[in-house]
Amino acid sequence: MSEQPTPVQTAGSGVSHVPSSSVEAPPASPLPEELAAALKRDAAGLVAAVVQQYDTNEVLMLGWMDDEALHRTMTTGRVTFYSRSRQEYWRKGDTSGHVQWVKSLAMDCDGDALLVRVDQVGAACHTGTRTCFDGRELAVVEGHAG
Repeated sequence: MSEQPTPVQTAGSGVSHVPSSSVEAPPASPLPEELAAALKRDAAGLVAAVVQQYDTNEVLMLGWMDDEALHRTMTTGRVTFYSRSRQEYWRKGDTSGHVQWVKSLAMDCDGDALLVRVDQVGAACHTGTRTCFDGRELAVVEGHAG
């Protein structure tokens, strides 16, 4: 089977043709194939990761993970996130000492969110509060069942 050339824009010369095997493919996911296929990522390749204290069920924070951050979280025992603002990986506690030790990890039924249950050492929030939700309650009308 012959290769079809892929058009490539080059500076000042218009379009040239390069064999398709020369075009760089995206890097393969470090995750197990079934997990990588099940994840539904946003346009930036990220999935939301809800972090919860394993023994009290406190919701501590929300972070974002790409495949590499999830792989690091699954294989190191420490939670790694991908910073959308800095566009780099960061491991909770490396600068603050407020480490998140992984206890379990689950994917929701749609594959678009993760639940990371941790043993949180110190504050989870960068503001110094136990959770990122402390003192940030919003006024609501309370609903009632039945």
